[in-house]
Amino acid sequence: MPRFAANLTMLFTEVPFLDRFERAARAGFTAVEFLFPYAWPATDIRQRLAAHKLQLVLHNLPAGHWDAGERGIACHPDRVEEFRAGVAQAIKYASALGVPQLNCLAGKVPAGVDAATAHRTLVENLRFAASELKAAGRRLLVEPINTFDIPGFCVNRTDQALALLDEVGADNAFVQYDVYHAQRTEGELAATLQQHLARIGHIQVADNPGRNEPGTGEINYDFLFAHIDRIGYRGWIGCEYKPAAGTEAGLGWRQRLAL
Repeated sequence: MPRFAANLTMLFTEVPFLDRFERAARAGFTAVEFLFPYAWPATDIRQRLAAHKLQLVLHNLPAGHWDAGERGIACHPDRVEEFRAGVAQAIKYASALGVPQLNCLAGKVPAGVDAATAHRTLVENLRFAASELKAAGRRLLVEPINTFDIPGFCVNRTDQALALLDEVGADNAFVQYDVYHAQRTEGELAATLQQHLARIGHIQVADNPGRNEPGTGEINYDFLFAHIDRIGYRGWIGCEYKPAAGTEAGLGWRQRLAL
């Protein structure tokens, strides 16, 4: 049966971040994920995890100036040292919080940088990150993101991410497969998951259109969750969606889908 982790960046947003751990546990989650931990001391996050018996399954590497619209810097040739410092910071947090894998947002290709230079920078940065994470006993993830939501993002499709990882050549590097982004970009959800399951390290879900909870849009999550279970995925599924009418009010999808 699929195991679901509450994405605290998206869920329970009506309360301060550190209070979302208690809400997740009260809602029946045993695991959480979020974009970034870096605004809070690791000791504070660790205390909330322990107090509410939660496992932290994922967070991202630092991704530049998020509030200014940046969505990763791994493809930015003039910010390699910043990227490498971010890898070190992420590993410190992951070690303190017991996080087994970290996601790298590749970023939007900077203005004035040609595609070949951005790609070469991304490959080199991912090789560095994978090596550092492997030394720390952790996995690296790379996530394709649709260009409707983030125009200019440089990794958009599953096949592109797989080719990128082939070029990186690291045995601890995997795809983070976000069902919502994949539906908007390429479809073929069930076939893609089955064909590339061995190279998928983490799954995230939201429905389309609207990026709301499963069952509110066009994706047949009743079928898809059963399919994910049937093909043997044993990792966590991150609930990275925008609740249509409040998190708790929208959790009925778990009961409706007999999960």
